Amino acid sequence: MTSRLPFRLGDAPDAPFPPAELALREPDGLLAVGGDLDPVRLLNAYAGGIFPWYSQGQPLLWWSPDPRMLFRTDAVHLSSRFRRSLRSSPWQVRADTAFVEVMQACADSPRPDQLGTWITPQMLQAYAALHHLGHAHSVEVFAGERLVGGIYGVAIGRMFFGESMFSRASGGSKVALAALALRLRQWGWPLIDAQVENAHLLRMGATHWPRDRFLDEVGRLVRLPETPARWTSRFGEFPAARLADAAAG
Repeated sequence: MTSRLPFRLGDAPDAPFPPAELALREPDGLLAVGGDLDPVRLLNAYAGGIFPWYSQGQPLLWWSPDPRMLFRTDAVHLSSRFRRSLRSSPWQVRADTAFVEVMQACADSPRPDQLGTWITPQMLQAYAALHHLGHAHSVEVFAGERLVGGIYGVAIGRMFFGESMFSRASGGSKVALAALALRLRQWGWPLIDAQVENAHLLRMGATHWPRDRFLDEVGRLVRLPETPARWTSRFGEFPAARLADAAAG
């Protein structure tokens, strides 16, 4: 193990992050400690390929792992069996109508590889503020008025940084991810950041990118012109059944 300590951030929200290439190898990707979850700091972090990840009671930790998990928006995979079941699904998909509920559902969802949740009350408050600013978004899957799945993340320019997703009914998170990828592909957004490796994400088509390649592409995409705004109207509402053919790849 290296003896080098992570960088300690300055108190000002716009205090610079160190280059992501300086992140530790062990634990993989740990770059910095401290600071806060001010919107300015969060947006600077994501634009630099960095994200916060810590548990209640820990100091605020900032990460940029190598390699990085990514989805191409034209390569999210739904199995043939699942697509067949979608053709008769009554579910509807929309965006930014239940952002806080999606975050809370992600926080409440049990994860087999971790104890508790990293989505702390401070995280909920911080990302709700980003949502108010038009930079954080949720895609929601509804069965009638019941929320059965969703995903949320951060958008800067034409780059989407996925944070977490959940299912209350089998396949709910798959539908949310596939619907997000469909809309982003239609808008000309090529990538969804998936942060770290997860077997479920790999089955759905996520791939590893070396961090330097990821940072180069993020640096380009976050500078493309997009006006931060709520997605409800732009995204629209559509039946999950549409994904049976749209996600056939």
